[in-house]
Amino acid sequence: MKRILLLGGVTEALAIARTLGPEHIYSLAGIGRVPTDLACQVRVGGYGGAEGLAQFIRDERIDLLLDATHPYAAKISQNAARAAHLSSIPCWALRRPAWQPQAGDDWREVSDWPELIEALKPFHRPLFTLGREPLQHLDEIPANQFWTLRALDVYPGNERCEVIGARGPFLIDDERALFERRQIDVLISKNSGSTATEPKLEVARERGVPVLVLKRPVLPVVEREFGAVGTLLSALSEYSRNV
Repeated sequence: MKRILLLGGVTEALAIARTLGPEHIYSLAGIGRVPTDLACQVRVGGYGGAEGLAQFIRDERIDLLLDATHPYAAKISQNAARAAHLSSIPCWALRRPAWQPQAGDDWREVSDWPELIEALKPFHRPLFTLGREPLQHLDEIPANQFWTLRALDVYPGNERCEVIGARGPFLIDDERALFERRQIDVLISKNSGSTATEPKLEVARERGVPVLVLKRPVLPVVEREFGAVGTLLSALSEYSRNV
């Protein structure tokens, strides 16, 4: 029986994991909820880089590595591709298509944190939806700004920043209420491509609020790349029949 190691991170990874039997492994970094109702094995934690992952692949006799991590988890994806190469097994990747700006959008792409902070200078009430990274910069908030930061969990803010702990999917009416209540004048977002968090972009469009979009990282080339769960599952079914 061929064994699959699935590296999770995005919501779609759980849908894939639910199709896997007990001989396969679903691997999570440990951020967020850990599912307990799967037929496959669940592993939580890191591997110690590409070499550590390659050793795990060899020890567990893994035949196929599936990278379904977040589009911005570039280091993990690089380690996955490298580990598969070191172990002489194929690496497939689920990579969500990026969001595309629509009529009425005011998107401004930024490459890194310094560029983001420069682009943020004209604004006063930003909403950050980048995860935990802004927490490292709370002592740098300009006097004319008050930050609202949304992350998976609640973290301490300060007198110039409130942290909201919330998990998608988000409803558009709730996003409208958040923008109104906080008087958000700029949205900061990764281009995750997730339908669960897309409503914030719709509200920004409705209100004429600019969006500072963090540029997607370049991800490694892998043997096969998929843009949707359905096509990946079809390929897995064919792979299972042919081995």
